[in-house]
Amino acid sequence: MRRFLSRLTGDSVYVLIGFPLATISLCLVLTGVVAGVGLWIVWIGLPILALTMLVARGMGDVERLRISRVLGTELARPRYPRPPAEAGLLRRLWTPLSGGQPWLDVLHALAVFPVATVTFGVVITWWGVTLFALTYPLYGWITSNIPDNHQLPELLGLGTGYVVDSVFYLAVGVVAAATLYPVVRGCAVLQASLGKVLLTGVAELRERIEDLTEGRQAAAHAEANALRRLERDIHDGPQQRLVHLAMELSRAQRELKKDAMAAEATIGKAITATRETLDELRALSRGIAPPILADRGLAPALAALAGRCTVPVELDVQVTERFPALIENTVYFVTAEALTNVAKHSRATSCSVTLARIGDTLLLTIGDDGVGGAHVAKGHGLAGLADRLRAVEGELSVRSPVGGPTTIMAEVPCG
Repeated sequence: MRRFLSRLTGDSVYVLIGFPLATISLCLVLTGVVAGVGLWIVWIGLPILALTMLVARGMGDVERLRISRVLGTELARPRYPRPPAEAGLLRRLWTPLSGGQPWLDVLHALAVFPVATVTFGVVITWWGVTLFALTYPLYGWITSNIPDNHQLPELLGLGTGYVVDSVFYLAVGVVAAATLYPVVRGCAVLQASLGKVLLTGVAELRERIEDLTEGRQAAAHAEANALRRLERDIHDGPQQRLVHLAMELSRAQRELKKDAMAAEATIGKAITATRETLDELRALSRGIAPPILADRGLAPALAALAGRCTVPVELDVQVTERFPALIENTVYFVTAEALTNVAKHSRATSCSVTLARIGDTLLLTIGDDGVGGAHVAKGHGLAGLADRLRAVEGELSVRSPVGGPTTIMAEVPCG
């Protein structure tokens, strides 16, 4: 109830204060634009327009602060152009006029006035009807006894007298009070939405573009790291084994003519090396595109990862549905990398992996009872996980105090 009243009060204050602010903004900005354009030919118009733009910017900042309280979210402030430090007077006067956002501030100052006028009138009327009707029994005995004072119930043919008037106005007051919150809220959101579109739309679009750019760069960085790691693993593992295998087979070929028993032993070693190389290549292929993930989904794939980990893993997968390949691959590789770090660095005796869906987000939680000290700084193993998650607009958080335990939480959008 307290939250309801707080919201109703806040929305009412926003609309009621918005009207005088819109009036002041309209008068200042409209006057400044007209005067600046009219006096442009004699160069006085330029400083007038520059000052007008600064006024519109200031009024926009005030409105952005008010809108954030109505909508319950922080709004991005646009990036306004700034003149260079060595700029002259003419350049400094021209800078406030450059770019699109200053003119959107002016447009908001002009467009918000009619909207603020309507919302102000609606809110004042609804509050007035509510208060007047609900309190009518307190003063209605006076107005009902005034001669020739025709009340609304009488005009509607419902009868006359204090009791009839009180019942009628109380009913009207109850209806007005019941609809007061949605009406006031609707007016506040309407006015705030107009301000959000004009005052922060470009800034939010720019932030979105920057986030996508950062995500693309993170994806490219993560992919490059993965390819470098794969190249290193192939060079240090299968490639060396194949070189050794070729040498062994060459030696067996030479020994075959001289000592068949020695050649047989050499070939046996080569066969063993071949099997080991195949096992290593299969392990590397799982890091590229695990077939079990594509064929059966996350639950079996994560179970296979947990089974191969050298630290005992308690697995709890609470999702059964399939997701886009990019989402499943991200969850799989984050889990694989995290379990690899647990096995190599944590000195843990147990580990837990939980995957659950909360709304449109997959929440992956990996914990261990190791020595802690893990973080996502550049140059550490978890930094690659953060890059991979940013590529799908996900987030990574790590709690790992020195001495442990460690908890890694990855949020992956899936909606």
